[in-house]
Amino acid sequence: MACLDPDVDLETIPMVALNVTVRKKLGLYLNPKHTVAADWMAVAEAMGFTYLEIKNYEVSKNPTKTVLEDWQARTTDTSVGKLLSILDEVERKDIVEDLRPLIDEDIRRYLENLKKKSEPPVQVPEVDSCVPRTPERFGITVEDDPEGSPEMFDAFICYCQSDFEFVHEMIRELEQTEYRLKLCVFDRDVLPGSCVWTITSELIERRCKRMVVVISDEYLDSDACDFQTKFALSLCPGARTKRLIPVKYKSMTKPFPSILRFLTVCDYTRPCTQAWFWVRLAKALSLP
Repeated sequence: MACLDPDVDLETIPMVALNVTVRKKLGLYLNPKHTVAADWMAVAEAMGFTYLEIKNYEVSKNPTKTVLEDWQARTTDTSVGKLLSILDEVERKDIVEDLRPLIDEDIRRYLENLKKKSEPPVQVPEVDSCVPRTPERFGITVEDDPEGSPEMFDAFICYCQSDFEFVHEMIRELEQTEYRLKLCVFDRDVLPGSCVWTITSELIERRCKRMVVVISDEYLDSDACDFQTKFALSLCPGARTKRLIPVKYKSMTKPFPSILRFLTVCDYTRPCTQAWFWVRLAKALSLP
């Protein structure tokens, strides 16, 4: 890793230079409420946010990320140097010391890219539709870091649009409780513009430890769900950790899919076992 030029004025480096990795780590430091150390609220106050604005940020899943984005957008008087000064002002020198190598690396890359853009091209790029200019399997989810590790999930959720209300409940019960699982919900997590089949295959095979299949009458009529299920099942002989977990959450008029009959079903429709439903599902998804 090359060292950052000591003559670089950090007050001239815009916040866009900081990559996803650094912003995530800032959240890990500042999101938890501390009784002695300053948290994201103190940083937001030092940035000039009002009490009412800060109270509204409390509902955010990642308040540090939201504050940084709004601070960056609301004024031109923002820079990496200003952020470091604020962290120093609220006495969070520990964060500055721990993240400084990563911040310096982001700044070095930003300056290198800036220099490349300012240089004239050697030749006019040839238009060729046969060769993709960017790898389609990188930068496919909202939290992906194109220059770092791909975003990983505990489970891919296979569902129909008509069952989305139950998927919302699944998010509340598994992500926003003590289980803290990370689900891949296509409509929420995948960036638009890519080939659905290519991205789905990448997520199921390489990014998600397991797949939850939400079974309903509508599921049986869905080509997308049929493809996802059969693709995941095809991985089983060579990748036995890719476990499928069928979930039945409402009564059906059509027969249960025969392709999944050999798997143990997590049944939400049975009153006698409904109280254990989320515990069983969370335990299954938490296995290594």
